[in-house]
Amino acid sequence: MTSAQAIEEAPRQDSIADDGDAPDYALEAVGLTKKYRASGGQPGKLALDHVDLRIPRGSLFGLLGPNGAGKSTFINILAGLVVKTEGTAKVWDHDIDTQTRLARASIGVVPQELNIDPFFTPQELLEVQAGLYGVPKSERRTEEVLRLVGLDDKRKAYARTLSGGMRRRLLIGKAMVHNPPVLVLDEPTAGVDIELRRQLWENVVELNRRGTTVLLTTHYLEEAQELCDRIAIINHGKVVANDEKSALLGRLDAKTLRFTVREKVSSVPDALKPFDPQIVAADGAEHPLTEMTVGYRPSVTNAGDIVGAIYEAGLTLVDLTTEETDLEDIFLQLTRDADASRA
Repeated sequence: MTSAQAIEEAPRQDSIADDGDAPDYALEAVGLTKKYRASGGQPGKLALDHVDLRIPRGSLFGLLGPNGAGKSTFINILAGLVVKTEGTAKVWDHDIDTQTRLARASIGVVPQELNIDPFFTPQELLEVQAGLYGVPKSERRTEEVLRLVGLDDKRKAYARTLSGGMRRRLLIGKAMVHNPPVLVLDEPTAGVDIELRRQLWENVVELNRRGTTVLLTTHYLEEAQELCDRIAIINHGKVVANDEKSALLGRLDAKTLRFTVREKVSSVPDALKPFDPQIVAADGAEHPLTEMTVGYRPSVTNAGDIVGAIYEAGLTLVDLTTEETDLEDIFLQLTRDADASRA
């Protein structure tokens, strides 16, 4: 069966996702493997290597990885656009092989590409998409979806007149017309400016608040850190991390204490030497200031001990900030470790 046939024959979402029957996991993959055959003189490629991944119902889940890591292959297998080589996968507890129509009707995918007919209005595009999914006219949610993605005032404007951010939101609307319990966003903010990006995320957070499980892939790690409650990192087709965001961020066990003292300091005082501070800058003005940083492991060192040493050294503390480990640090370490293990 082709993807188009599956969409046309897909049942309405209200027949497959009653709250009482909702599964614990919105998406499940066990041993999922995809190997592309050699062609055109190019060697075969193992895009997914026995991936085990379970995404809890109701989560806003981030799937991160470098270019070519296997993220899009994973998504396309779930959406029925790529045929897996090995393993099993389920969407809303429906096996993608044995319950194809139900699985595909349970997921909405927002692709990276802006594949929108420029001569249709948002209202017309959502109506056509709903028809492809077999949603009767009396049950279509076109106006509701337009409001949800912030395009109700543009319902009759030609798609070609919409900004890039509006087109991205329209793609989300197209993916939601059949009310799927799972929404996949593949690099949704690529090429979108800061203001429109924030509007887009407000829409996504609202969808998640209403109960939609969201799977997000993005190269903007700060977005994933701010939005997602659970994050998996994939590299060379393997899942190298999968944890709650807070637990993932705690893996590096590293913080930086940055402080400014009123005195001009040219060498590290004895009281501070055990913490190995770095002198960042010294102000040579009439009232000199010196900025210093200390990197430390919270599991070993208490920040209060560092502050105590500052006062013990006879320095006057003017400003104090701490810098937490962020998702970028974790991402770089895990992908480097994975690369090193392959070398």
